[in-house]
Amino acid sequence: MERPADSYREVKHLGRQVARMVHDALDAFARMDPQAALRVAREDQTIDEEYESIQRQCITFMMEDPRQIRRALDVMWVVRALERIGDHAKNLCEYVIYMVHGKDVRHTELDDIERDLAARQR
Repeated sequence: MERPADSYREVKHLGRQVARMVHDALDAFARMDPQAALRVAREDQTIDEEYESIQRQCITFMMEDPRQIRRALDVMWVVRALERIGDHAKNLCEYVIYMVHGKDVRHTELDDIERDLAARQR
């Protein structure tokens, strides 16, 4: 298929964000740094927002030109995979917090985790 005019700029941007997030999650794991892990976990919300934006854009393209459905679906599969990689990086960060503090923070709001970590440091 021919490339669109924007050369998948949004997908490339999302890919760079996710790659940085994975790198930072692994760094937090190597250092056993719960504060760094929390910062990385917060980035997941940005990844999710970017994913939803690209998804809406693809749906719009499909409605405007049904000949673009195949391309849009391919893009949607790619961005979904990138979003899942971001989720896995967040999970790794939650495990770092658990290993350091012994507190399971899965399914907990990030603000609550941050308050709890600040209280533990005092």
